[in-house]
Amino acid sequence: MKYKIALILGLFAVAPMQITQAQDVLNVVDSEVTSVNELVFTEGPAYHRDGSVFYTDIQNNRIMRLAPGAEIADTFLRPSGRANGLMFDAKGFLVACQGNEKGGLGGRRIVRIDPISKEQTVIIDKFDGKRFNSPNDLCIDKAGRIYFTDPFYSPNRSVLELDDIEGVYRVNSDGTGLVRVLDNKIVARPNGIAISQDEKTLYVVDNHPLVPQRKLWAFQLNEDGLVTGKPRELHDFGKGRGGDGMCMDSAGNLFVTAGANRKYPNQNLDNPAGVYVFSPDGKLMGIIRVPEDMVTNCCFGGSDMKTLYITAGKTLWQVRTKVAGYALWPKAE
Repeated sequence: MKYKIALILGLFAVAPMQITQAQDVLNVVDSEVTSVNELVFTEGPAYHRDGSVFYTDIQNNRIMRLAPGAEIADTFLRPSGRANGLMFDAKGFLVACQGNEKGGLGGRRIVRIDPISKEQTVIIDKFDGKRFNSPNDLCIDKAGRIYFTDPFYSPNRSVLELDDIEGVYRVNSDGTGLVRVLDNKIVARPNGIAISQDEKTLYVVDNHPLVPQRKLWAFQLNEDGLVTGKPRELHDFGKGRGGDGMCMDSAGNLFVTAGANRKYPNQNLDNPAGVYVFSPDGKLMGIIRVPEDMVTNCCFGGSDMKTLYITAGKTLWQVRTKVAGYALWPKAE
């Protein structure tokens, strides 16, 4: 399947200058969007240096691995603890957010997985003795510290232990030093998260359909890696489906999955499904259109780190980009 890149001329709440800038998406991508593999509900892609792409199939409670050259992905780990977001750390271990969505019975913790032996090590599972809500997505800094979001999308809130706080946390790679970086005073429901290459800015997607609040935020980090100063609102997705997961290229541009092609509860169709590309200061550069709902997450891969992998609905998609992606591991060859 192929789907040509489309340009957006009527995005909700975008100023005229930004609409003009949104026409520059062809300066970002270098191919059509093509499908790679189909499952049930895909999320959290992560690229391994051997050419494999790992991603989650939340509803089926498994982590998938698409081997180099393969047309069909194999099950890497099942049960996965309802794994959602994935990322490889600088040592090549797979770090997973085990959530509690699409059927419950999830791990509600952060784990490290050996990609060869599949051995799991629990990094953290509680804050002040209380289980997390449903860890969703993560990013890792150069010191190996893991920032992760902990929203809760299920209507059954009886299982929550953290006093309805949907926060952002940071923990050292060995499970020590856990801190709550953000509560829900500013970010109502944190989802995607990324850290700038200079580690001075933390980007957080806020996607709460009921408040409603669907925004992309930038938070200044101090030398200790904690939020300081006033946050910057980079983009408001308005009444359409807001952002989900995101990644970053080596130029500092943000690739945020968002939007929908059909109407869902509590949102309209102002934002088409795709990957929204923002400059570091929040200017919308363009939208890589994806024909499938829901677009959930993305990561860079390939030997040159110029292939953007996108999870959406039942499918893993890919598109070539003109700028290499940024990742702690692996680096572009």
